[in-house]
Amino acid sequence: MTTTAETMHGLFIGGEWVTGTDVADDVNPSDIADVVGRYARGDASHIAAAVAAAKGAAPLWALSTPQQRFDVLDFVGSEILARKEDLGTLLAREEGKTLPEAVGEVGRAGAIFKFFAGEALRTAGEHISSVRPGIEIDIIREPLGVVGLITPWNFPAAIPAWKTAPALAFGNAVVLKPAELVPGTAWAMAEIISRSGLPRGVFNLVTGKGSVIGEALVANHDVAGVSFTGSAQVGMQVAAQCASRLSRVQLEMGGKNPLVVLDDADIEVAVNAAVNGGFFSTGQRCTASSRIVVTAGIHDRFVRAVTERLASLKVDDALAGGTDIGPVVDATQLEKDLRYIALGKNEGGKLTFGGEILRRSKEGFYLSPALFTDTTNTMRLNTEEVFGPVAGILRVRDYDEALAVANDTPFGLCAGICTTSLKHASHFRKNSQAGMVMVNLPTAGVDYHVPFGGKKGSSYGTREQGRYAVEFYTSVKTCYTAP
Repeated sequence: MTTTAETMHGLFIGGEWVTGTDVADDVNPSDIADVVGRYARGDASHIAAAVAAAKGAAPLWALSTPQQRFDVLDFVGSEILARKEDLGTLLAREEGKTLPEAVGEVGRAGAIFKFFAGEALRTAGEHISSVRPGIEIDIIREPLGVVGLITPWNFPAAIPAWKTAPALAFGNAVVLKPAELVPGTAWAMAEIISRSGLPRGVFNLVTGKGSVIGEALVANHDVAGVSFTGSAQVGMQVAAQCASRLSRVQLEMGGKNPLVVLDDADIEVAVNAAVNGGFFSTGQRCTASSRIVVTAGIHDRFVRAVTERLASLKVDDALAGGTDIGPVVDATQLEKDLRYIALGKNEGGKLTFGGEILRRSKEGFYLSPALFTDTTNTMRLNTEEVFGPVAGILRVRDYDEALAVANDTPFGLCAGICTTSLKHASHFRKNSQAGMVMVNLPTAGVDYHVPFGGKKGSSYGTREQGRYAVEFYTSVKTCYTAP
């Protein structure tokens, strides 16, 4: 199938491309006159058909050899990497991420498939002796069966990849529901999977409204597990519904991540960490550092340096050369960002830089990065996830207060610290109430082969990515054998 804007891109169910109930345009946020493509939207009947196809295909795929799984995943990873420039362009057009960031994300998706191709070969069990004479025990892992994967719009390549690849590697059948806002990249991945040699029905793609097909997927009793990335509010609903039918559930629900900057920090390192972590990818990352906690001795110098750096950044078309920050993903998100900027002012914060709608040669959703100072940890600006290029700086006395402020949040995904003190870095790593901790690095940006996840309201269930992904996508069986 082609991927031109004129083509209707269908749903992929049971090994066939099928039409949906209607069609929606995928619009470029850098240029709203540019329609990236026209994508089918399904309904509950399409979810039912996809789950039925997956259920029918799951037993055979569960018995597939590690080599079969390796070959499929390696094929997908190889093609994604070979096409990362054109797939990155597609991603940048539909999500607004700058082209270098988009190409990098696609490369990460390809690497994820390659990694889990290897994991298919490395899946191991245990053989141990019983406490009873002559009896042997084997502990093995088995796939769950049918898994439903629900992914957000901010990482249209990486997150579908890091859910789909382990699910297939460990022998599950998949129904993928990508975010309605960015169907194109997931559709392109599905098209590659459709040519990988994977048996019909093992992988299915249903695009459309989350309120329609997402709910139908979570409610389906033939779905043995649901992996969801999205808002905390929806995540709680998903968890409750899965618990009601004893289905396994994995949730990633965002963050309000702190970056602590101590007096002894290297100022250049700290500014790079703050600007990259807080504002790159237009701040639309659950790992973004939107709370910057700065000790008094370096505060004023740090604010000046960050402001100068933000003023030097180019906000423009995601595909344009030299663009540092692309547009906000759509009008709804832009309106949300502007509401929080107004709220920050009303709460007493000082808008030190940015926060203005920008006009460019093409009509899009452009917003200058907004930096607030004179903020406190009780402001909604610092307690609620904005999910845009908006960050608040909090002045604190010393390290002890910085740690307390950093941990004073219902979220716990990432936390960072910039310091040249080994003592403080070590103490922060041990005492930060976050699932991932960065020292002298941006909070955003994690490797594809290590576990991803947080604490408190950020995550629920087992970790994603890396070797720890096996914990969600398999169950353990203990087998006894007597002579």
